Amino acid sequence: MPSTYTTNGGIEKIATGEQSGSWGDTTNTNFDIIDRITNGVGSIALSGTSSNLQTSDGALSDGHYKALILTGSPSGTHTITVLPNDAQKIYFVNNTTSQSVIFDQGSGSNVTIPANTSDIIYCDGGGAAGAVVSLIDDVDLTGYMQSANNLSDVTNAATALTNLGVNATAAELNKLSGATVTTAEINYNDVTTLGTSEASKVVTADANTVTTFAGGVNGNSTAVASSSGTTTINCRSGNDFTTTLSENTTFDFTNVPTSGTEFSFSLKITQDASASAFSVTWPGAVRWNNSSTPIITTTADAVDYFFFLTNDGGTNWYGFRPGRNMG
Repeated sequence: MPSTYTTNGGIEKIATGEQSGSWGDTTNTNFDIIDRITNGVGSIALSGTSSNLQTSDGALSDGHYKALILTGSPSGTHTITVLPNDAQKIYFVNNTTSQSVIFDQGSGSNVTIPANTSDIIYCDGGGAAGAVVSLIDDVDLTGYMQSANNLSDVTNAATALTNLGVNATAAELNKLSGATVTTAEINYNDVTTLGTSEASKVVTADANTVTTFAGGVNGNSTAVASSSGTTTINCRSGNDFTTTLSENTTFDFTNVPTSGTEFSFSLKITQDASASAFSVTWPGAVRWNNSSTPIITTTADAVDYFFFLTNDGGTNWYGFRPGRNMG
């Protein structure tokens, strides 16, 4: 009786009394086939648009490999026909080419592996109606990943973010790209009640744009001096200013917030120690009570306090002197 061969692997089954004196060669070939079937990795160079992946009986062939590395330069979408069509196969495929590769075995379903992607495929050995399916596509992850919160649509960033329950857009998330903030710094934004200040947290406004401070509000006190007869109050420097007169001076209010924004500041004016009786001149936009400009105290080291407010970008300043000759 002549030898027969296994259906799926083409391994030779030597019949009783056959191959006297050549058993060793046949057995070694069978072991090589088994080794290739179980752990073999083969590089298949593709060209053109079609080729066969043949499993030969009793001889090493590319169809025996467990893992297929597809290389070469196919001229377009390439179809690989798995032969024989009655052999059941499982292949791990890595398509490194620039073209999609289709695996088929008969008139049944086939599998397309896009360029530079991988798949695990099963050939059912159904003969003329043979089919090829992707085992990766058919994996059921129910119970392992919730369908409502996964990256099932990784080709569409917006859908993937929605599936994860993320409301931010990809562009908004990219604003964090390169950010150097720490976890502690991010947690500064963890405010219990919007609009109410908290220790070591950012300041926020509530739905009515109101901010309530639970503690005191501290500001800088900025010392200014007269230069060439002008003393400049830079409104960006703070809300409290002090100056000791060293010459007759004219005040200039600069960098005033735009109209519609309230801005105010206090100003402490101290005469010099020599009672030089230096005078001050205010901007023409300042409006005083009863249209009467107050006269500063001229005695040595005398202190006068002034308060100014505008809400029209400095077109009008409203001036007050709450403290005079405070010594």
